[in-house]
Amino acid sequence: MANGSLATGRVVGDVLDPFISTVDLTVMYGGSPIVSGMELRAPAVVDRPVVEVGGDDLRTAYTLVMVDPDAPNPSNPTLREYLHWMVTDIPASTDATYGREVVCYESPNTATGIHRMVLVLFQQLGRETVYAPPVRQNFNTRAFARRYNLGAPVAAVYFNCQRQAGSGGRRFTGPYTTSRRQA
Repeated sequence: MANGSLATGRVVGDVLDPFISTVDLTVMYGGSPIVSGMELRAPAVVDRPVVEVGGDDLRTAYTLVMVDPDAPNPSNPTLREYLHWMVTDIPASTDATYGREVVCYESPNTATGIHRMVLVLFQQLGRETVYAPPVRQNFNTRAFARRYNLGAPVAAVYFNCQRQAGSGGRRFTGPYTTSRRQA
């Protein structure tokens, strides 16, 4: 369903393999839901989002990961993927506050360029079966899912994030911007 925008944004390919969404996932910043591909400035994502998970069986548990595949710079993502947040043991039909935050939320700090922030939801085999990695940088969503037998994602959404000021492009600093002295 949402794979079209995920593929267009190269989330499918760079972070995830193709999958079929089977659970509703709603991510909201400032009360507004995220639609895959939308743009947000860094100040809008300082606080942890509200994340609602669908499903109808409270016995089913989910893991949510939030990664930046473009860290530290989209043209040279040497820290790909940077883990910004991880919540495990989220019961179906609740929100992330009912889960266990095993990696605290770190707001995106995009100094250079536009970064994709990807939130992925996996169904767990059982509660307390998923653990936090030792470091945030060079996280690999696919390897993480394999390690904990999570299978394919059940939902994902992403947004583009950039710093508050500027367009992220170059500034012209040629002779027209220098002040000239008049005699």
